[in-house]
Amino acid sequence: MNVTALIAEDEGPQRRALARLLANAWPELRIVAECANGTSALAALEAERPTIAFLDIRMAGKDGITVAQQAGSSTQIVFTTAHDQHAIRAFELGAVDYILKPVTAERLETALNRLRARLAPPREDSETPASSPGLPRLSWITASTGNQVKFIAVENVLFFQACESCTRVVTATEEAIIRMPLREILRRLDPDAFWQIHRSFIVQLSAIAAVRRNELGKFEVDLRGCGAPIPVRQSFQSRFRSM
Repeated sequence: MNVTALIAEDEGPQRRALARLLANAWPELRIVAECANGTSALAALEAERPTIAFLDIRMAGKDGITVAQQAGSSTQIVFTTAHDQHAIRAFELGAVDYILKPVTAERLETALNRLRARLAPPREDSETPASSPGLPRLSWITASTGNQVKFIAVENVLFFQACESCTRVVTATEEAIIRMPLREILRRLDPDAFWQIHRSFIVQLSAIAAVRRNELGKFEVDLRGCGAPIPVRQSFQSRFRSM
């Protein structure tokens, strides 16, 4: 896979230092632009269409948040900044990571591992849904709770539930709210591990303890680690008839 990157950092020494760290940690990564302000970063995004953009937040012209808002969905965003007050907004924009300066090799490696996981192609032994060719599998969920940002491994999620303008993510020990819509989440999940069983619910198959009919004759699933049953919409019931 040809992975390219853009660096936008208004301090020359820090820009060059990040480029050196990236060269050491990911030699195959090709840096296609090094920008000193947000305006040139936007122009480089349009011209180069990089796989990854490492963005400082406070830059002349346009700040990193504005640049991220205008980046295409095919560009993964990592913020590198000296200020932590923008972390929640950053993850609401779908950023892969938010690194506080000074950037160290160890902290950068954590971000690169997250990037590699997000960019990894689907497993050959599972089919990619026809509606989502080429989309990377979702491995981690980033969710804001108060003034904190949580990282939730998708493999730990029991179910996703659509709310009015967001999605509820529930594990056996915690839950969070994210802005990614349920339909987008479904397109990026492993279809062998997660099933949509209702307009508002996606469940992890390995978490299903039982499938039964309730007193009204409607299907429900009981999930391990979850107290309330999850309804099964009639159009999805055929999935369970042979179970």
